Amino acid sequence: MKKIMVDMDDVICDGGFLSLVNQFLGTNYKIEDIKTYYIQDVIPKERYPEWTAFFNTKNVYDYCNMLPDTYQVLEKLSKKYEIYITTAYIFRDNEEYSANNLKNKFEWLYKNLPFISPNNYIFTTNKEIIDCNIKIDDKLSNLKGKAETKLLFTAYHNKMITDKELKRNGVIRVNGWKDIEKILL
Repeated sequence: MKKIMVDMDDVICDGGFLSLVNQFLGTNYKIEDIKTYYIQDVIPKERYPEWTAFFNTKNVYDYCNMLPDTYQVLEKLSKKYEIYITTAYIFRDNEEYSANNLKNKFEWLYKNLPFISPNNYIFTTNKEIIDCNIKIDDKLSNLKGKAETKLLFTAYHNKMITDKELKRNGVIRVNGWKDIEKILL
């Protein structure tokens, strides 16, 4: 069986981080309002200690939604491919919370994708080390390394990446799980 690396955040599920930022700030940001990869960059620097204390009491995955068609397409893919959910868990600004985040990710995956073995969860920030046939991620830099097919999953932070840049990196853009299904099944 060929092996697929699939990212979790903004590929399988989304919305949790933005929901918590809106709760904390009392705002109603939409994902289109976010102009950086890190959603928390909208929080004023002087409120960061307060944000960290708030965030540490939450499970971001309690506020996530599975993206459309994810379950159905991943389940079909799992019959033809060996799927590895490969996801980062270290928070840039909150490393001490990362152990909780790993636990929360594990529990969300275990509950929501029962057809993927927990033995196929890989928690790492360096996805370049993953040797597989196919990589699916929303961050272009995570598609580096060995893979015959590299799919960039469209997300709020990568829409400005040009077709020319994708071609130069040997990457195909997909706009959802139905696109992935057409390419891989």
